[in-house]
Amino acid sequence: MYPGKWAATTPDKPAVIMADTGETLTYAELEDRSLRLANHFRALGLQPGDHVAMIAENRMEIIEAYWAALRSGTFITVVNQHLTPAESSYIIHDCDASVVLVSTGLKSAHELNEECADIPQRIAVGGPLPGAEEYEAVLAAASPERPDHEPRGDDMLYSSGTTGRPKGILPTLKDQSVEDENVPLIQLFTALYGFGEDTVYLSPAPLYHAAPIRFVMTTHARGGTVIVMPKFDAETALGLIEEHGVTHSQWVPTMFIRMLKLPAEVREKYDVSSMRAAIHAAAPCPIEVKRAMIEWWGPVINEYYAATESNGITVINSEESLRKPGSVGRDGLMGIAHICGPDGEELPPGEVGTIYFEADPDKDLFVYYKDEAKTAGTRHPVHEHWTTIGDLGHLDEDRFLFMAERKSFLIITGGVNIYPQEVESELALHPDVKDVAVIAEPDEELGEIAVAYIEAEDHVRPGEDLAEQIRIRTWLADHVARYKIPRKFYFIDEMPRTPTGKLVKRKLTEQAPA
Repeated sequence: MYPGKWAATTPDKPAVIMADTGETLTYAELEDRSLRLANHFRALGLQPGDHVAMIAENRMEIIEAYWAALRSGTFITVVNQHLTPAESSYIIHDCDASVVLVSTGLKSAHELNEECADIPQRIAVGGPLPGAEEYEAVLAAASPERPDHEPRGDDMLYSSGTTGRPKGILPTLKDQSVEDENVPLIQLFTALYGFGEDTVYLSPAPLYHAAPIRFVMTTHARGGTVIVMPKFDAETALGLIEEHGVTHSQWVPTMFIRMLKLPAEVREKYDVSSMRAAIHAAAPCPIEVKRAMIEWWGPVINEYYAATESNGITVINSEESLRKPGSVGRDGLMGIAHICGPDGEELPPGEVGTIYFEADPDKDLFVYYKDEAKTAGTRHPVHEHWTTIGDLGHLDEDRFLFMAERKSFLIITGGVNIYPQEVESELALHPDVKDVAVIAEPDEELGEIAVAYIEAEDHVRPGEDLAEQIRIRTWLADHVARYKIPRKFYFIDEMPRTPTGKLVKRKLTEQAPA
């Protein structure tokens, strides 16, 4: 299913509304513009299985480009707009993009355009860039004629590893048309949350994340309307729910916390009774936060645990969350969960181990693009169709899953993943740093924040001056995205490592100031 169906039956219905400006994209316009861009891809010689990339702030063109890829048989990689130009360039080149679309609304647009100068097909969205075609001119010149067959493409999004560079998650393209209704993700979301023609979906999160863009796709497949926020603001979100009669939404726990922190008179000012499914994922939600949201919005709070790799999912509704506080749900809808020990042995209920999902034998397993070794590391040592992304947890007697600490000290701050080794590698190059470790520290609002423990070089007197130097200077800002920079810096005499170099986290956190 795709927007063309709804362009034929409800051409003037809004497919997308920008929350800040009220700008509207109708289904007729989404159909025409995504078709023209898809035809441009074809005219450039792109074949099914080729790759396009896009980096932009939340704007309509991301959705147009996404559907253009889906209806031309290509893979689309939507890149995190907050990455540095070098980080973005790596992903764009690693995915072998034949075409890259760059928004001129990004501060790094010109620098990124230069980084991608070797990609001959560059499209500037929202204004000119040297050597790039302008998006509106591309659409105006492209054919509006729909071809006889539109093979279905897919997204290839990136999930950072615990070590090394981020890797693309390559799905298997099916031999099907974009009109085919047999799309598992759409069917699953529809069955779980009731997406339909009357859906009004509020998207408060960045569209480069897997969940937001896939929920947008599901909404359009079912003929609903998407409200896109350029960035999240707690009171603005509540106002949009009332104004548009929002029925569906997807959040991270930090957003819940920020809305709950609004004064009672502000929260009570807005009518949120239209909400039928408020879905959250991406990070652990504090038990008391979920309970407060259920008390406020009613039994419409739904959680799922899954990954961009789409190897399995658990789901839990409001009633179950109150009965099983802290759980991320039950399996069975997409894969069977197994908890395994270090040698792959399955563990009994209550014991913490690595979470594997068992897929149907006829399902294609995910692979990491151009990384056979990392792909192999996700497979169970015995069972061929069991895969893991490395998360830890346990099942209870009723098969409800509870998460444990993630491997390699992965930090989830406000729903965004930070992989410590990447930041540690940059900090270790600083001339005043002898050794460093970046770990998570609990935070009331964000769930977790990244903090750095530093063993300074002998010639340095550790203190706030060094912290400010590391924090403010361009040392980290020039090498990693701003959200990855630690919020706090602690100075210790010696890093607690084993003789083999392994960090002993327990001893490290014991040295944190009270």
